[in-house]
Amino acid sequence: MNTLEYVPVPAFADNYIWLVSDGRDAVAVDPGEAAPVRAYLAKRGWRLAAILLTHHHADHVGGVAELIGDTPIPVYGPAAEAIPVVTHPLAGGDRVTISAPHLELDVLDVPGHTRGHIAYFEAGEAPGVPHVFCGDTLFACGCGRLFEGTPPQMLASLDALAALPGETQVHCAHEYTLSNIRFALACDPENARLRQWHDEAAAMRARDVPTLPTTIAHERAVNPFLRSDDPAVVKALGEQLHETVPDRLASFTLMREWKNRFR
Repeated sequence: MNTLEYVPVPAFADNYIWLVSDGRDAVAVDPGEAAPVRAYLAKRGWRLAAILLTHHHADHVGGVAELIGDTPIPVYGPAAEAIPVVTHPLAGGDRVTISAPHLELDVLDVPGHTRGHIAYFEAGEAPGVPHVFCGDTLFACGCGRLFEGTPPQMLASLDALAALPGETQVHCAHEYTLSNIRFALACDPENARLRQWHDEAAAMRARDVPTLPTTIAHERAVNPFLRSDDPAVVKALGEQLHETVPDRLASFTLMREWKNRFR
């Protein structure tokens, strides 16, 4: 049974740096800033044992050099991106084994946000819960901007994540949920579960509680980017954008472009 603790440590305006710990050793995922990680490790008495990176953006890698200092801590990251601090370059199909805390992670290629973006999937030992660290590819009710990749790449990456077990805990890297829900409601206005999620998420944020992790099953139900072929979403896109939506890729592409300018 998985007894690890998964903690979202806030950084910058809306980042989360995920820490995974067995109560003694910890792994940091996408530490863009060192100070919040150091403070939380000191508070809990945890030792940093490894770092996982999903992509090269500064708000995900900027704190690594300060965190490792002269300590030979392994840094895992995408082989297809130029990240000088990475000691263990990875690509889809690779497996990461960390002894303490004990983690077995499968690497998934999820390009789109950046060309070499990867995710880490922890299947967990039955009856444990699976986990995925997806960086800026999948968000609660949203997905990342396409800075370097293409719509077909991002759609394929989202499909790969959506195919994970429904109970998988999704550890996104940003607290974008409320703004994403606003857009999702414009795309899928009749979705009762989405409207309910809006109320729940708003109440959580009012208490300064993270809306993450989400789950794959939840995202399949409320995230329009995972529902780009749903008739209700296609209908809303056509009406809002006055566009013909011939297929799923066109639906996804139009939706992502609309989100880029949505206010």
